[in-house]
Amino acid sequence: MNTPASASAVPYPASRDVQRFIDAHPLSALQIRVVVLCLLIVAIDGIDIGLAAYIAPSVRREWGLSIAELSPVFVSGLVGMMVGSLIFGPLADRWGRRPVLIASVAFFGVSTLATLLIGNVFGLSVLRFVCGMGIGGATPTAATLTAEYAPERRRLSIITIMLCGNSLGSALGGVIASQVITRFGWHAMLVVGGVVPIALLPALWFGLPESMRFLALRRPDAQPALRALARRIAGSRVDAAPGDDVVFVAAEREVTRASVRQLLSPACARGTLLLWTTFFMGLMVLFLMANWLPTILTAAGGSMRAASLTTALWSVGGTCGGLLLGQAMDRFPPHRVLALAYTAACVLIFTVGRVYATPALLAPIVFLAGFCISGSQVGINGLAAEFYPTAVRATGVAWATGIGRVGSMLGSALGGYLLAARLPYATLFAATCVPMLIAALCMSAMRQRDAGPSGDLSFNIADQRKS
Repeated sequence: MNTPASASAVPYPASRDVQRFIDAHPLSALQIRVVVLCLLIVAIDGIDIGLAAYIAPSVRREWGLSIAELSPVFVSGLVGMMVGSLIFGPLADRWGRRPVLIASVAFFGVSTLATLLIGNVFGLSVLRFVCGMGIGGATPTAATLTAEYAPERRRLSIITIMLCGNSLGSALGGVIASQVITRFGWHAMLVVGGVVPIALLPALWFGLPESMRFLALRRPDAQPALRALARRIAGSRVDAAPGDDVVFVAAEREVTRASVRQLLSPACARGTLLLWTTFFMGLMVLFLMANWLPTILTAAGGSMRAASLTTALWSVGGTCGGLLLGQAMDRFPPHRVLALAYTAACVLIFTVGRVYATPALLAPIVFLAGFCISGSQVGINGLAAEFYPTAVRATGVAWATGIGRVGSMLGSALGGYLLAARLPYATLFAATCVPMLIAALCMSAMRQRDAGPSGDLSFNIADQRKS
């Protein structure tokens, strides 16, 4: 076991593996700062994702639009998130996590402020697309950077804590919108949505470090910076700090250029396809429920207040689920934890279709459904970040997220179609169980040694945990 005490007794070798160095030390102030800054990024993402929904009723009244005429605004944002995930992920593997995160935040901050100058649906849709690109690039890159500064023993817990910032941001955005729009109008909400991310940029510029693993793998001239970062992780323990002769390495096979080809190489194609399918199914159900649950409950005879409170329980359950599932995934095989959660989600969604008219029963069931479905989506992001090695990690997480965005668009559209078909609500919720069952089967099918593209290192799920 590598401990500070043994470090003082045994001289440092000429080279040190970055991940082993991180694993040998307790969580430092530098690592906590990375997690907090990334949490703030995804929290602001959560605010901006819901921005169109917050301002839509006011925009529709002021511009005299129908619901159908306003729908391109929502669709363009989702398409932008998908495109941003697919573009920014490979760029983060080529240029670094830090510049891509800063650029992504600037993207959605500036585009949100620019919306103040727009007076038509087309312009609003274009800028929501640009904003969506920034959001689509920020979240998977933040998960990647967090994973690369986290010790292996707590990696999934730390990633899920960070990603829960998105749910917190969504909830905070609703509270802010309820106060700002009623007092100052919908334009003021755009000011909030644009100024907050721009105000975060100085903190990111001066406080967010580049990934040590990325530097060791991609920047041969970055050894002085790596040693400086390592000393900050070592903290006050002088005996644990590396000397000037230490060379940090990432003990992984480097790829010349990160691309989807590596994600589908024989070493990891199976795991990649299972992750993509799970992301697709999970986000399809998540967006279907999040967008249409209030409508279903009010159409079934419930009040708007009761529907809003019940839907809020979904979000609260998702936050709790993300935190607790992350802890479980660090202690047990993560794919098995997720398979169990998705299986429970099937049962819970089916039950919602049987008790939707009974508020006393519906509230706890919706909370538990949010726990399993939203919580699993946080968990699967953490699993994707752990699955891929450094050279293609951002690409892998971003592509999985991008594939999931297609599912989110389908889920949003599918909910409207199922409601328009006037299916019995019990049948509608029973149909929604099918994607969750597929996700559960995908996680159950993850092999104990589904390795990443390097094929020779530890980003294989079972190597790090007892089955």
